[in-house]
Amino acid sequence: MNKEIDKLIDRMEEEAKDFFQLREKITLLNQEKILKAMQKNKLAASDFHWTTGYGYGDGGRDKVEAIYKDVFHTEDALVRPNIVSGTHAIFLAVSSFLRQGSELLSLCGPLYDTMQKAIGLTGEESGNLLSRGVSYQEVPLKDGQMNLDLFKDFISEKTSLVVIQRSTGYSQRRAFTIQEIKEAVDRIRSINSKLPIFVDNCYGEFTEILEPTDLGVDIMAGSLIKNPGGGLAYCGGYIVGKAKYIDHIANLLTAPGIGKECGLSFGMTRQILQGLFMAPHVVSEALKGALLFAKCFESLSYPCIPQVKDPRSDIIQSIVFKDPEKLKAFCEEIQKSSPVDAHFIPTPWDMPGYEDPVIMAAGGFIEGSSIELSADGPMRQPYIAYFQGGLTYAHCRISLRNVLKRFKDENWIS
Repeated sequence: MNKEIDKLIDRMEEEAKDFFQLREKITLLNQEKILKAMQKNKLAASDFHWTTGYGYGDGGRDKVEAIYKDVFHTEDALVRPNIVSGTHAIFLAVSSFLRQGSELLSLCGPLYDTMQKAIGLTGEESGNLLSRGVSYQEVPLKDGQMNLDLFKDFISEKTSLVVIQRSTGYSQRRAFTIQEIKEAVDRIRSINSKLPIFVDNCYGEFTEILEPTDLGVDIMAGSLIKNPGGGLAYCGGYIVGKAKYIDHIANLLTAPGIGKECGLSFGMTRQILQGLFMAPHVVSEALKGALLFAKCFESLSYPCIPQVKDPRSDIIQSIVFKDPEKLKAFCEEIQKSSPVDAHFIPTPWDMPGYEDPVIMAAGGFIEGSSIELSADGPMRQPYIAYFQGGLTYAHCRISLRNVLKRFKDENWIS
């Protein structure tokens, strides 16, 4: 392996020691919070057993939701394997607030690509929100930040829900920090204290000490094959928040009158909770890897989002290549560095929910798991790679070395 590359990584790693120490402190606090929630709810080995059919009396399923409720400090939780993705969890939660003639307001500019299709802003998918008579507005960002001064100009009698997407998604901004979300929540409450607030928490769980629900947001959702699943959950999503909203959302997931009472756990209780227990450590490993990638690529004059000096509130590290070949090469090397399907070559394809072809390197044990080492990006200007995950920091470091060697071989770095 190229000695210059190893020296660069070693130097960047040495410079990152303060950040690594901070991560250990945050991990400790989040780990203790999860441990106490499991102990409070008397998690027992018998909770890992499961029922069949309708799922009546599935104590493990109920225990999972009680633990999630306590971890995120909310009144109730809905945590189910039949929530198929983060987008499903978000759309399910958002839809519960909206009726014909009501309006959805995004305080964070454009939402993630898959949500744009679900709303009806792109594509013509049946059942989208616009086709149901729901309207949509978004407050434009100002220098990558929520423009709180403009919020009051967008709110109206039709506004039924305000959405904040914590993570960068496929945008060109960094994730919003807990402090920035708190400022937004406080401003919304000062204008209309009864207006419900929803936070898309995908990629953000356990990156900081507090979560958006600690700030008083009404409802929040995310995916189990991202941060909170710890790389062990096979599938699923969660929604946490006020009990009256969770009750209504559960009725939409199943049927009115059934709600949370039915629904198999399919034997996933152990994986969901063990993954949650591991999540603080895994998230910190991923964040350490993300910072190392940023430090190396910034030192090589590639723009990074977030920048090395920026606060981090999700696990995503964006690297701007401005060249489709560099984006493809980056993803190819991440795939080659994977423990599963390393012999496959990722190619851009028309993924469900996206307008542009997307290239995705995802050689994980759980297919599509973003908390495992992965990278993806839409094939459009400015050709940004969105790198995330890494169950271990060592895996992130190995993959970085492989990527940098490929870039050096291609004469893209000196």
